Parts: sequence; C-alpha cells; structure tokens
Amino acid sequence: MATDPADAVDVGDETDDATDYNGYVTTTEIAGDDDGPLAGKTIAVKDNISTEGVRTTCGSAMLADYVPPYDATVVERLKQAGATITGKTNMDEFGMGSTTETSAFGPTDNPAAPGHVPGGSSGGSAAVVAAGDADLALGTDTGGSVRNPAAFCGVVGIKPTYGLVSRYGLVAYANSLEQIGPIAPSVEEAAELLEVVAGPDPNDATTEDATDHGTDYDFAAAADGDVDGLSIGVPTELVEPADEAVTDSFWSAIDDLESQGASYHDVDLPSVEHAVEAYYVIAMSEASSNLARFDGVRYGYSSDSDGNWNEAFAETREEGFGKEVKRRVVLGTYALSAGYHDKYYKQAQDARAWVKQDFDESLSDADVLAAPTMPVPPMERGENLEDPMALYLADANTTPVNLADLPAISVPIEETSDGLPVGMQFVGPAFGEKAIIRAGSALA
Repeated sequence: MATDPADAVDVGDETDDATDYNGYVTTTEIAGDDDGPLAGKTIAVKDNISTEGVRTTCGSAMLADYVPPYDATVVERLKQAGATITGKTNMDEFGMGSTTETSAFGPTDNPAAPGHVPGGSSGGSAAVVAAGDADLALGTDTGGSVRNPAAFCGVVGIKPTYGLVSRYGLVAYANSLEQIGPIAPSVEEAAELLEVVAGPDPNDATTEDATDHGTDYDFAAAADGDVDGLSIGVPTELVEPADEAVTDSFWSAIDDLESQGASYHDVDLPSVEHAVEAYYVIAMSEASSNLARFDGVRYGYSSDSDGNWNEAFAETREEGFGKEVKRRVVLGTYALSAGYHDKYYKQAQDARAWVKQDFDESLSDADVLAAPTMPVPPMERGENLEDPMALYLADANTTPVNLADLPAISVPIEETSDGLPVGMQFVGPAFGEKAIIRAGSALA
C-alpha cells in the first residue's frame, strides 16, 4: 500500500493544517532575517518548492515523507528579505490539475466562494491569501496555475516571463513552461514579492537578467494605477467563448479602464485555437520524463513488492501516483514513443512557435493584451473531477501565455451576480512585467 498522507511524519516544528478549507499540507514557522523589504510579512510556499528541513510533498503520496536537504533559491531570497514562511500549501498532485482536487492530502475549498474549487494547481496558495492566513504566497504557473487560482479566489497572481525567476529547487513538472510567481491581495504587494524573488541565479541556467532586456526590477513602482494612453489589445478568440457572466464582468472592467484614459482594439490570435492541444502534448511529454525519477529506489515512496525490480518499480508508481498523474505520464510517454514523436510532439512544438509569433505580432500594436483569466467562474467542488477534458479546456485562456514565454497578471474584477470571483488577465511582451503591473494596478 502507498503511504497514507495522514501518516506522514512531522519535521521540526511542523503541525497539521488547522484551517477548515485545507489550504496547507504542512504548517510551520521559518523565520527570515531581522530586516529586509518583507520583514513582518508572512508568506506561504507551494508544496513543490524545496524547503530545507520541512517536508515537500508535491501533493503526492509518492513524496509524503520527503524532506529536502536544501532551500530553493526563491526560499533563500524570501529569508534574506526578512519574510516569515508559514507553511507549505496544498496543490494538485505534481501540479497536474486545475482545481486542487487531485492532491493526495484532500481537496482545498475556496474561502472566497465556499463549496467551489479554488482553482489550481496553486489553489492552496491562493486560498490562504484569500482567507488572510498569509499575507502573500508563492505558486507555480505551468499553464495558468498561478493565474487560475488567483482568479477563482479573488486575489492577484503574476506569471513572470520565463527566465525571470529561478526554478532551482522547484520539483519539475514541465521545465520549458513553468515559472514561480507571486500571489497577493493587491497588485502592488504582488509586485513587491516579485522584486524579491526575481533575478538571475547561477544554479539555474535558464534565468536571465532583466536589465539585459532594457528594464529593471523596480516592479512595485509600476503599480501607480496610471493607464492614461495605455493601448489594450483584446483577442476575440479568448473573450467570445467565455461564459456570459464572465464576459459581462470583463467588458465592465474595460469600460473602467477607458474611463481612466486607456483605449482598446480587437486583435486576432488564430493560433490559440490549438494552444490547449499543443500545451498538453508538451507538458505531458516533459512530465513523463521528469517523473521517471520516482522509482522507489533513491527517495520517496517504495512499494513492499517481493518481485523483481521491474515489478517493484511498476507497483511503486501504481501505488504512489494518483489517477491524474498516471494519466498524464502515460499520454506523455505515448507522445514521445517511436513512431509518434513527429506526429504529436514535433507538431506541438510547431504550434508553440505559431502561438509565440501571434502574440509578438499583436503586442507590436498594443502595450498589453487583455482577456478573462478563466472562461468560467469557479466550478462547484467535484463538478468536473471525472471529466478531465472539460478541465483541460478550461485552461484555454492561460496556456497560450506559457507557450509564448510571456508575462501575465490576473487581477480580480466585478463578481458574477451569484457572488463568484472573476479575474481579468493582462499579457505583456517578454520582460514587460511593468506594463502588466501598471495595467492591473488600475483595477486592483
């Protein structure tokens, strides 16, 4: 049998999660330096980001007892900035999900809309901020996993440009797509957290220095709310298919921005119609490779099989992984297999290049692009858990941004008539974090 997450060991001063919405996997207190820009702030960290001496489970029974021997770079930077880390937040297992319902530690409820999902896979991080149990949080965004829960929980989430924030110490899902990003009650607070964690890292060769791209790291200063003269492109492909309640809130926010001096025009992104398919082929392929390391030999859960190594390996993965993780590993392995690589993976990469080209062309005539973050309001818990295709399609507005390696921010806008949170997404050019922060600050 796989390790029961409820039996996972405590480490140091860890305690079980006491919140009724199940936002934390592990609560603890990791004190930072006495002084710094985040001194006095409490920050929750998604449970796929390594914390020395505090277990890091990735929401999986496979890693229920895993205690990293080192801190992720972003955690080191939080400590140096004076932040106090309050714990590790619940998440979809290995980041594979959009509702935080696939966690081996149970689903997370939405404090902003009880009985509804908080989004995912960083649902725990968004939930603890929405509930006021942490001032700020870090999540990870592979196909919208910071922006999705930010929208569903009525808070702010930033997906940085690929390479702006170090991924050293992040348990990888899909290396070429994911970024660590901040979640906060306001745009300015999210920008302040981004300032702390951003910047090149010798331990991550994919990081870049923003100053090499004509900008700096003074992100919070951009949250001035001044959108006078801002040009906003609105991709019709990301607006028209959305739920009516969502589009009503979106256009109301556009009206608000126009009243503050911004202007908008329609843009075409024909490639995004294929973005979800391309994203999932690429993400699942990379996941199948990354998760091959969980074999029951070096670390993590190991089955009690008395068979040969192949049998023990198979049983470990069968027992240690949940249904959604196994589904994605199998599909990713298939896409990379002999005879199918060119048919699926190569075509997905070609589609990715097309998506990036479309975004670059649209942003040449606009300062930012705007669309609903999610095409639907938060679903009721359990509503789509047995319909993975419906959940995959719900990522239609967020996955294209990861394929294009661009920055995006989700900010809360007018709720639906049922009181459900709605998010608006701004997308900027590469290393254009200041543009999206300025746009978002006019609303949140």
